Amino acid sequence: MSTLDRLDTDLTAAMKARDTFRTGTLRQAIGAVRAEAKAGPTARELDEDAVLAVLAREVKKRRESAQIYTDAGAADRAATETAEADLIATYLPAAPTGEELATLVRTVVDELGATSPTDMGRVMKEVSARAGRGADGRTLSTLVREELATRAS
Repeated sequence: MSTLDRLDTDLTAAMKARDTFRTGTLRQAIGAVRAEAKAGPTARELDEDAVLAVLAREVKKRRESAQIYTDAGAADRAATETAEADLIATYLPAAPTGEELATLVRTVVDELGATSPTDMGRVMKEVSARAGRGADGRTLSTLVREELATRAS
């Protein structure tokens, strides 16, 4: 069952259960996926990776909004945004752990023979491709930078 099919099935279940929070959040997620499919000069069917990319973008938007609301002192709105992000994130593949990412970074740096921070672009490209969609780019960047810095010294 594809992710979009799971979203539709879960939306139906949430509507039957009269769960307004889940219904609203799932409708927003499905709407974002359908809007992406219609974007551009011609409508197209999104593949699984494209659907997951849209959902990841929606999670990121909500987490950023939650931070803004927290900084502004609107804790109730921040909690809602965080809860929506958490719900949508359940449809994404599990993100690799910090140790798994660190091991991956070391492996890629060894394979590419990277020895200085000037190799960061090459290493990031390969690490990002191998880590997949679940990995946070900021975390990867930090790990690559630290690994290259230790090898440069």
